[in-house]
Amino acid sequence: MDSPGERFARALAHQDTDALCAVLADTVDFQALTPRRHWQASTGRQAAEEIILGTWFDAATQILELCSVTAGQVAECEHVAYRMRVREDGDDYLVEQQAYYRTDGPRISWMRILCSGFQPIVAEPTAARG
Repeated sequence: MDSPGERFARALAHQDTDALCAVLADTVDFQALTPRRHWQASTGRQAAEEIILGTWFDAATQILELCSVTAGQVAECEHVAYRMRVREDGDDYLVEQQAYYRTDGPRISWMRILCSGFQPIVAEPTAARG
């Protein structure tokens, strides 16, 4: 069975608002840090609709692939790290996020996320033909 963090990463990768809201508690202490801003939300719906899918990965951003998901625990805090390949304005990027969270039953009630930002995927040079 997947952990709440793994379910969160998969819902995010599918850009599924309902699934994100299902894994986040109705009342949540959500904070995140992206390269340009600190984000806060007090409800799961606000975190999912306004921040995660309303700003970070909005309709202009296509999540192409969930490249990796790793889950674990740090003392009493759970951890999930995930990496995604995304496309925005015709360009591909890698995005990695590290999240620490606590649950109240099966849903995430406290979450802190650190985001790498959209990192350009550099095409590997093609070998010269001789």
